[in-house]
Amino acid sequence: SRVSSDEKNLSVLLLPCNSLKLEQLNQYPDFNNYLIFVLTKLKSEDEPTRSLSGLILKNNVKAHYQNFPSGVSDFIKSECLQNIGDSSPLIRATVGILITTIASKGELQNWPELLPKLCLLLDSEDYNTCEGAFGALQKICEDSAEILDSDMLDRPLNIMIPKFLQFFKHNSPKIRSHAIACVNQFIISRTQALMLHIDPFIENLFALATDEEPEVRKNVCRALVMLLEVRLDRLLPHMHNIVEYMLQRTQDQDENVALEACEFWLTLAEQPVCKEVLCGHLSQLTPVLVNGMKYSEIDIILLKGDIEEDEAIPDNEQDIRPRFHRSRTVAQQHEGDGIEEEEDDDDELDDDDDTISDWNLRKCSAAALDVLANVFRDDLLLHILPLLKELLFHPEWVVKESGILVLGAIAEGCMQGMIPYLPELIPHLVQCLSDKKALVRSITCWTLSRYAHWVVSQPPDTYLKPLMTELLKRILDSNKRVQEAACSAFATLEEEACTELVPYLAFILDTLVFAFSKYQHKNLLILYDAIGTLADSVGHHLNKPEYIQMLMPPLIQKWNQLKDEDKDLFPLLECLSSVATALQSGFLPYCEPVYQRCVNLVQKTLAQAMVSSQPDQYEAPDKDFMIVALDLLSGLAEGLGGTIEQLVARSNILTLMYQCMQDKMPEVRQSSFALLGDLTKACFQHVKPCIADFMPILGTNLNPELISVCNNATWAIGEISIQMGPEMQPYIAMVLHQLVEIINRPNTPKTLLENTAITIGRLGYVCPQEVAPMLQQFIRPWCTSLRNIRDNEEKDSAFRGICTMISVNPGGVVQVRSSSTMILHGFKNQVGEENWSRFSDQFPMPLKERLATFYGV
Repeated sequence: SRVSSDEKNLSVLLLPCNSLKLEQLNQYPDFNNYLIFVLTKLKSEDEPTRSLSGLILKNNVKAHYQNFPSGVSDFIKSECLQNIGDSSPLIRATVGILITTIASKGELQNWPELLPKLCLLLDSEDYNTCEGAFGALQKICEDSAEILDSDMLDRPLNIMIPKFLQFFKHNSPKIRSHAIACVNQFIISRTQALMLHIDPFIENLFALATDEEPEVRKNVCRALVMLLEVRLDRLLPHMHNIVEYMLQRTQDQDENVALEACEFWLTLAEQPVCKEVLCGHLSQLTPVLVNGMKYSEIDIILLKGDIEEDEAIPDNEQDIRPRFHRSRTVAQQHEGDGIEEEEDDDDELDDDDDTISDWNLRKCSAAALDVLANVFRDDLLLHILPLLKELLFHPEWVVKESGILVLGAIAEGCMQGMIPYLPELIPHLVQCLSDKKALVRSITCWTLSRYAHWVVSQPPDTYLKPLMTELLKRILDSNKRVQEAACSAFATLEEEACTELVPYLAFILDTLVFAFSKYQHKNLLILYDAIGTLADSVGHHLNKPEYIQMLMPPLIQKWNQLKDEDKDLFPLLECLSSVATALQSGFLPYCEPVYQRCVNLVQKTLAQAMVSSQPDQYEAPDKDFMIVALDLLSGLAEGLGGTIEQLVARSNILTLMYQCMQDKMPEVRQSSFALLGDLTKACFQHVKPCIADFMPILGTNLNPELISVCNNATWAIGEISIQMGPEMQPYIAMVLHQLVEIINRPNTPKTLLENTAITIGRLGYVCPQEVAPMLQQFIRPWCTSLRNIRDNEEKDSAFRGICTMISVNPGGVVQVRSSSTMILHGFKNQVGEENWSRFSDQFPMPLKERLATFYGV
């Protein structure tokens, strides 16, 4: 293909290429030929310009490859293969990127000569050609691993993997490194072609263990970490040596190698053999991990660890991570606790240094110590305690800081063994909250939050009060990192302390409200969370005029400042949702504008989604706005109860919900079902006319593959049935079979099981004739799933339903009856005749008669 070029203007043409200019240039069929010509042939240009030309071509391939004339794509392919061995590493790498981009556009099938040709070039005497081909192969293995192992290409890996293994002993470190990196792509997927050669692979890895090239050592460590997950059987005979080797590598001079090796301990901790393999090495491993938990000099520079006061410096918007809203899931309350949370705790290890690269040796070492503490429990303390003494009182702040991190990392696993030391340690840590170094203050906040559970279990004046007082001071610290750590730690303390905080509410609100005027953008978002958590923790105790007076004005002021398309609405709406639920009637004065805006947000998002679904129209809206708004409406309905009726009457919320309940996005449906249940409880007169439309949708969403959607739909059906009474009859058939199926599934999460049991009971309560015939199919799992739930009206109505169904279909509980007889007689004998009569005298007459007739007691 012919390329005409005006060389002098080349840089001028390429460098200011904005998207509009590129669109115009892409109208010329020759433009892509021109780009490949510049990359591969125009040696007079400097390398960065040639590389840029190749990268522009790569983007064109990504966006328009299917429209390239075949002559152009053939020319590009042949030029790439001819120039893979360019003398410049930058140009080789660019050509490699271009090749793998073409390959990943589904072209591996249409470019059959690519892989054989690259494999052939590996044998070239010319280093540049071998390295270029390997670079390209490594990228293809990374991008197209799955298709390389499929029948579609006639399984090229059967040839490629043995070929790669030959290069583990190559004299060039760069080539050795490529070879391991290529094979590593196929470990986790247990690719057949690799499993056939697993022994020579492992032997070759051992041979490279002490390679002088860091990149090779890093890839060896990475391979061993992955093999630990998928082929532990093959490593076990060599485990002693591997552990010794990884101990050395975790202390490697090159931090990338050390980090890769440190992953080994994290992965090993998840294997059942961990205890047995590591017990003899703990005394060596513990100091290595503890040592890795110190900030490196580069960390401190990146964290601006020498800047103490930065509260007045506005945040860099790039540093603010997107927050994801956790949609509302309705759960039952259990004996002796609040709502049962199934999510993991989000106090991740040392999440206070998220501004540096997310994962580094310090974090990995801390995470490894955390999981190992959970494996070895107090046995680990034998090795940790002697080190801790030295660290916690060390004159150098970096060392002292790492000691505080260690203390936090072992909190969960070694809690029992730490208890004797806590009366001394907690006051010491509370003192460290006023250390002169901001990084020490911030890590101390986090570590103290890991011991919050113990603090709250002691008399409040001893530890809770001093800790709370100091943490509130840190919330108003002059350093932004400390503010953030203190706010997060305080939220954890709130969750643990719950109503223990009531006596201090005025003091707490004072601080949190003052922080509003002080905080920059990023920490404001964390402050909303601390306020929402406070509301969840103290509930209706917040509903006092003086507290409302303090808290609501700043929240409403922010609410009015934020535009509808501002993502900061998410955390604020979540916060208001908790506050509305806690304040109940106290929220009434603020209710109307909040309700109205939520309805508008839902309406706006639905309208945008509708428009964006038309061809060549606007981009799709962010549905999180709608999800958060639906959840806040749920919070209002729950908090205000019947008083929300007039707002519902004056709005089109039910029409909007009908659309939301059919949205493609599961989280939208999940939140709309939660709102349906809450509105059913608060003002059923407005929901009732829509039941015929809503019930079929609820029936189709009883799919346990989407746990939370299914859970909320199930709960809403139960709430509706209680309100509908016998009029529920036409809808039973739409939902009953799915519910019975769910309650009998193995491994169904507890929350879903409980809600399903309650809904089946409620359906049986209002329509016993329709539900009782199926009693035999659900009675056993029904009984086991409800035994730990706190007594409340939901449980009550469900149990009444079961009793009613048993009277309609006594045969349905025959198998249960024989075990119940044994239990009742056993219980009666255990408590003795006298106690039993005292107890049974309180029974209502029908129950006494039934127990005598059915069970002989």
